[in-house]
Amino acid sequence: MKKRLIAVLLCAAFLAALSWGSPYGADRGETYDLYFREADLSAAPGGDALRAEELHLEAEETQSALSVAERLMDALLAGPEDPTLVRVIPEDTTLLSLELDGGRAKVDLSSRYRNLSGVSLALADYSITLTLTQLPEVSAVSITVHGQQLSYRDRQIFAARDVLFSSNEDVVGPLPATLYLLDESGRLVPQEMTLDLYEGDTQVGAVVKALLNSTEDQELRSALPEGFQVTSVRQEENTCYVDLPTAALPGMSEDADLGLALRALAESLLSLRSVAEVRYLVDGEYAAVYGGVSVMEPYTASN
Repeated sequence: MKKRLIAVLLCAAFLAALSWGSPYGADRGETYDLYFREADLSAAPGGDALRAEELHLEAEETQSALSVAERLMDALLAGPEDPTLVRVIPEDTTLLSLELDGGRAKVDLSSRYRNLSGVSLALADYSITLTLTQLPEVSAVSITVHGQQLSYRDRQIFAARDVLFSSNEDVVGPLPATLYLLDESGRLVPQEMTLDLYEGDTQVGAVVKALLNSTEDQELRSALPEGFQVTSVRQEENTCYVDLPTAALPGMSEDADLGLALRALAESLLSLRSVAEVRYLVDGEYAAVYGGVSVMEPYTASN
């Protein structure tokens, strides 16, 4: 009987030791950092643009590295509680999937994330990177939107050691543009705007990002339907090439006016002095139609 009691105690001690040595499933839970942007960037140069807010997870939330990573992403997308911090990921961005693969966290987000560019995109990318690389199983992070890479990034895989930003003082300068938006009656109307052009942005890219931003809470709204995507946009001499993915078509509503959307995008790009014509590509190639709309001929200011 005594030997049996000793064996039971040794077994219990062994199991307790296993639980103590594991970072997941411990009775006391774990505390992690969520990285958000300083609300006041005037005193936050370099990497100090991001600051951590603590999040405590209970034991039942830390059963595996994947469950922790998913919980951290949910909290990051929800935004900070500290009023001195602000979100860097657009509101209403949702996590479509998260996979841990050989030391890399593969994060796939909804189309709202595509609205970011320049310094804002870098801050969002690294807020996710710093948050997820706390886990010993994660050494790098890749971030996609509906399974597609953002082609205008200078890198696609991020590590915590790469973080080095500056503040919003990296705005290169103002960009005057005319965006063609929908009024309350559904007509396209020109709206003169001044866009912030950040280091690493192009003028045509800044116009596309501005149109992709939702303006539904204002009198004027974007003509681009929900789910509309642009794979890439580039300018060669006075021609702007806009690449559209066929993979985005199923995600748009059946009543979406795609012809009106393409015209609004083209006319907004043509408002730039350096752009004389806009050509649409489909999956990187010239095509006759996109979603039933003819895209064979270029759009010009005289159209």
